[in-house]
Amino acid sequence: MIRIAPAGRVLAVAAAASLALTACGSGDTAAQQTTGSAAPSTAASSAPPAKGDGTLTLGTVLPQTGSLAFLGPPEFAGVDLAVKEINDAGGVLGKPVAKYDADSGDTTTNIASQSVDKLLAQKADAIIGAASSSVSESIIDKITGAGVVQFSPANTSDTFTTIQDNGLYFRTAPPDKLQGRVLGDVVVADGNDTVAIMAMQDSYGSGLADQVKATAEAAGATVVERVDYDPKAADFSADIAKIKAKNPKAVVLIGFEETAKVIAELVKQGMPADKVKWYMVDGNMSNTNYVKMPKGTLTGVKGTTPGAEAPEEFRKRLAEVAPDLDDYTYSAEAYDAANLIALAAEAAKDDSGRSIASKLADVSKGGEKCKTFKECVDLLKAGTDIDYDGVSGPVEFDAAGDPAVATIGVYQYGEDNTFPSKALEYRTGNIEG
Repeated sequence: MIRIAPAGRVLAVAAAASLALTACGSGDTAAQQTTGSAAPSTAASSAPPAKGDGTLTLGTVLPQTGSLAFLGPPEFAGVDLAVKEINDAGGVLGKPVAKYDADSGDTTTNIASQSVDKLLAQKADAIIGAASSSVSESIIDKITGAGVVQFSPANTSDTFTTIQDNGLYFRTAPPDKLQGRVLGDVVVADGNDTVAIMAMQDSYGSGLADQVKATAEAAGATVVERVDYDPKAADFSADIAKIKAKNPKAVVLIGFEETAKVIAELVKQGMPADKVKWYMVDGNMSNTNYVKMPKGTLTGVKGTTPGAEAPEEFRKRLAEVAPDLDDYTYSAEAYDAANLIALAAEAAKDDSGRSIASKLADVSKGGEKCKTFKECVDLLKAGTDIDYDGVSGPVEFDAAGDPAVATIGVYQYGEDNTFPSKALEYRTGNIEG
């Protein structure tokens, strides 16, 4: 179950709605400062790990093209900063970390699979990505089957909690059940007793829609219509017509870049945001197409994105590797993923994928708290058990390799059709099986 402890203002309905709440380029760069989860299974842990070659090699398979390309820059920047700091601190096992970047594309292409082939040929010990849950599902067998860690900073599908992964799949992003529960609370707390949901038809969209629906209905609202749509559809007029016919007070939009077309159709059919409340999620919050819309189209629209606020000091450090970065979505999660992999390799005294996986849970909890690679690795070298608390939060992997503690931010758009970097509120949740 999930326990939510609001970190900002407490929504009036949160306590009632949260009965269970008592609680989203193929160009390669070598040796630079460079988006669910299962902890090492019994079988994986009992098998003697193959020894690494002594150099920790990270691969990234993150979006440079496709429907989630807007998430690429902050995620690449997070990894780049971590690798720079790790190498500045002396590297891992006495050698600089090597890094190769690759494009994940999206589910309309085979780019991710080709990228993974390339990264495996480059002897990656761990691959950070993909951002899309569906893309990760399509490559997980290839990565983990090769004995390589797959670590996503942005996968949120609940599927990854139980997926077969040879004990080699981890994530710093929380499962959708947490984001869906928070979003459902927010929708009902805003006074919406009739709700429609429009969700893209894949593991991400369906999982979030299921949780939003369950939470809203548990709080007394009625989900009057739910449309699970093909994100590649050229036209959404019939889908919006179904929703309009039910006259909901709120519409929850769960998707990626195609949400811009959905919004245009909502406006066209007389359901603008000043008449019907819209709510969005991490997959469509940062859509760059929104700024091309008439000013005020998204004024007051709310949405949720996993992750705590990126501290100003962290943003300044990110500017060292990505001076033009203006979106920080999942940058902290990507940064923490790279640091955790490096610390696990140090703890295991080996850079092979299975050795890293065997120590990821250990370095994330239970020891002396530390917040940077240098601080943590110095403790490890002194023989001290560590508990890495990252920029994205405490992480602390549970038995499934999911973060046991996570934060969801609730954001609101302004008249310029963008949302501020600081959320209205942040809610931290403990996720228990």
